[in-house]
Amino acid sequence: MDINKNITIVLALFLVLIVSCSRMDAFRDQYMKNGAIIYAGRMDSVNILSGRNKVAVTGLFTSDPNIVKYRVFWNGRQDSVEVPVTRTARVDTARVIIPSLTEGTQSFEIRTYDKLGNVSVPVYVSGNVYGDLYQSSLVNRGIADASMQKDGSALITWADVNASMGIQNMEIKYPDKNNVQHDTIIVSQLTKQTTSLPNFNLGSSFSYKTAYLPNPTAIDTFYAPFEMHSVKADVTSLYLTNVGPDFKGTLGSDGRFGTLNAPWVTNAGAKNKGSGSSTYGGYQHASWQSAGVITWETWNNTPVTDGKIYQVTAAPLPAGNYTVSFQYYSEIQANSSVYVVAAAGAAGIPSASNLSDALGYAALFNGATVGATSPNVTETKSFNFTITTPQVVSIGVLGNIIGSGNPGSYFEIRYMNLIKN
Repeated sequence: MDINKNITIVLALFLVLIVSCSRMDAFRDQYMKNGAIIYAGRMDSVNILSGRNKVAVTGLFTSDPNIVKYRVFWNGRQDSVEVPVTRTARVDTARVIIPSLTEGTQSFEIRTYDKLGNVSVPVYVSGNVYGDLYQSSLVNRGIADASMQKDGSALITWADVNASMGIQNMEIKYPDKNNVQHDTIIVSQLTKQTTSLPNFNLGSSFSYKTAYLPNPTAIDTFYAPFEMHSVKADVTSLYLTNVGPDFKGTLGSDGRFGTLNAPWVTNAGAKNKGSGSSTYGGYQHASWQSAGVITWETWNNTPVTDGKIYQVTAAPLPAGNYTVSFQYYSEIQANSSVYVVAAAGAAGIPSASNLSDALGYAALFNGATVGATSPNVTETKSFNFTITTPQVVSIGVLGNIIGSGNPGSYFEIRYMNLIKN
């Protein structure tokens, strides 16, 4: 009885096996009736190299000698390009440019085909595409300083940068002292980089732009727009004359005080010495002095009321930022004021009530606001001004000094400088 039961079980299992094998044969006959599936060798070492609204797809053919073409798909397989391949006995390189892409991350599918029509399994890759958005984010490399040197060159000290910024070089255009234009490209260093521009045209500016690679393998270089940059320089000799040390003037009858020579203009209020038609003032070169100075001295009741001594720049100053600096010392009484002033145009400097119209000014003394210096102890002071268009500028000294009492008030300005920043 047990033997018969076992035989029955074995027969049942045998029947199941026969049925299963029949189904497998049917599956094979349906899906493999043309033989086993053969794939072409796929592209190896595929890379996407970023560009401006495009990419370069690169790869290698290392094995299958029968490959005759490959196709790159993108935009969700809506777009594609087919590239023929001529295989050699060596490793062959594939490279194709995919143009007119939207900025951002793009995905690609690559398949190869052999001469029998077999297709490879896909290779999926993605890469970045750069365009106007990236371009608009670029700024030129920072400049820590740009100054004239004693040898007549301009020295640029570049701000340090990180490698991740992708800065490749800086293109610089500048004029030399003969106004010959130069164009040079400086390969970028990350830190402590300086650039010398020989025989630089004093008072001029240079323009520059910065080249960027968005990533190390990018196929396109992007550029920040050209921008102008000034060179800090003492441009006094270009625009002003007779500004010391040792101002030149013509002495009056007392042999000590006088009036500054041209191009200085001295108004009537500044001439607080002499009398009648022979008044003078604003200048001193006494016998015990080694150099002439701008000065007003009010001993013996010789006040200065709305006194102005100024000169107009010899040519229009280029648009930019400027500093007027001067060395002085003073002994001035309260209720008096002396300013060094810069004003737009050739009409001179404003009166004290209109100082808000000036481009800029600094006070040697303004009532009790600015204290007097000790005799023969000099100080250096400066002020800045900016002009947005080229124009001539009047630079000079404005004073209102009471004349009562002795020793009265007195100051000296020993030199002035005009610095272009």
